[in-house]
Amino acid sequence: MVLMSRIDRALPALGNMFVLGLAALSLAACAPKGPSRPPCPPGKVCIQAGNVAEPVSLDPHKITGVWEDRIVSNLLVGLTEADPEGNAVPGMAERWETTPDGLVWTFYLRDADWSDGVPVTADDFVFALRRIMSPQTASEYASLLYLIKNAQAVSEGKAPKEALGVRAVSPKVLEITLEHPAPYLPQLAKHQTMYPLPRHVVERLGDKWVTPGNYVSNGPYVVTDWKLGDYVKIVKNPRFYEADKVCVDEIYLYPTSDATMAERRVLRGELDMNADIQSNRIAFLREKAPQYVRTHTYLGVTYLAFNSSVPAFRDKRVRVALAMAIDRDFITQKLLRGGQKPAYTFVPPGVANYEPAKPPAWAAWPLEKRQAEARRLLAQAGYGPGRPLKIEIKHRNTPDPMLFMPAIQADWKAIGVDTALAQNEAQIAYAAFRSRDFQVADAAWIADYNDAMSFLYLQQSATGAQNYGDYRNPAYDALLAKADNEPDAKVRAGYLAQAEQMMLDDAPVAPIYFYVNKNLVAPKVTGFVDNIVDQHRARYWCVAGSRTAPAAPAAPKG
Repeated sequence: MVLMSRIDRALPALGNMFVLGLAALSLAACAPKGPSRPPCPPGKVCIQAGNVAEPVSLDPHKITGVWEDRIVSNLLVGLTEADPEGNAVPGMAERWETTPDGLVWTFYLRDADWSDGVPVTADDFVFALRRIMSPQTASEYASLLYLIKNAQAVSEGKAPKEALGVRAVSPKVLEITLEHPAPYLPQLAKHQTMYPLPRHVVERLGDKWVTPGNYVSNGPYVVTDWKLGDYVKIVKNPRFYEADKVCVDEIYLYPTSDATMAERRVLRGELDMNADIQSNRIAFLREKAPQYVRTHTYLGVTYLAFNSSVPAFRDKRVRVALAMAIDRDFITQKLLRGGQKPAYTFVPPGVANYEPAKPPAWAAWPLEKRQAEARRLLAQAGYGPGRPLKIEIKHRNTPDPMLFMPAIQADWKAIGVDTALAQNEAQIAYAAFRSRDFQVADAAWIADYNDAMSFLYLQQSATGAQNYGDYRNPAYDALLAKADNEPDAKVRAGYLAQAEQMMLDDAPVAPIYFYVNKNLVAPKVTGFVDNIVDQHRARYWCVAGSRTAPAAPAAPKG
């Protein structure tokens, strides 16, 4: 009975999607057989890749999306780098050491050049770290590096850039001093916020340094063309320190917000891969083209953020009522069907050295009981049939939100809430979230490094733009600070779990589900390894049959 009533409530929107899906299949059946793709120069290896969304920038200090990182991480290399399994391995730093208290780290750089032939030095890292902390840069990701000594004070304009705890001991030795021990620093060092910048170019050209023709790289690729709304083209950097190990010469990366269209393009041979699959298509594709489907456990969570400037959301009862009324089992098992798991906590399972907080008690209740309690809480807060709560969810127009947003709308209608849906391109939606131009935000977060702090810091008062709902709780902040300064990993994990429990009780966000990563990859592409962080550096890719490429792998089983 519950399943039928849930389907009935979601049918108006889902029926339209079903019709569109049939139309898409018909188009696929009538599509031309031959591939349509840019020609690859003779003797070269080329890949065409779907990249979900249009980048806002290629400046590592001005990006926040994984679709942007997929490009920039092939242009720039940090102190560490992701290996095919997504692990942190030596990048620009050949080795590193830390003092016994874990506060001072020394990185020893390899000999390497920028793509214009100028040597990469420790000063390029110092310049980049000072730039991302500069109030003039206004980087939305600056708070991720507040673990560096004096970083927050510099970012807030309360200290000069020279106070930042970074210095070039010599051209090939970089020293970083931290506010507190951070054993995960090598993982964080492969994040875009810690990439070096070519100081000699950025100081001369300013923000224009990121345009094709000006962009100077230290990574395996350089950007040669960017046609807005069409593609970004990157080509092999002959001055990369391991250029002899890079197989693919040219890569086109396309914004592919329509996952079904991208799926057809991959199966037709127009694209070699796409960085997403519409979740409810995975089962079908595993039947029809199993060797293309790549899914894996992922350190990511989809959630709703409540804007604390909206009067209704200042009442905890309203936030809790909305969170408990969402039927996560229906969303994950009946709509998405891609292996996602219902989320009642914020930190995903599988995060290193962490035992997640306990889900709220209502997570175990039947949906009908949760709905009844949600109506009671709303009535206590002053909302009901005579005065319905009216709100808007601003959401991404990417495949999965387009599927589950009508279901949440139906869930909230069942408890008397009048909900409007406003869809936006992903980058536009996130820009609105960061500027607080929303009531309820449909957001997702992927770990920047494998640690619970990568999720919990989002709700920290000092985080700024990415704390979308402006949650502020001094007790929560204090627990995170205690965790930062705790050397014992088990005790530290306990502080983090307490903080997560406190935040879940306050309900500034409503977790929806935990991610799986989903890629569609042609079997001829080699070197693409499924991993928990969904990081796939193009320097490891090749195409079966080209040069010394290995044979294509067997069809993946998971």
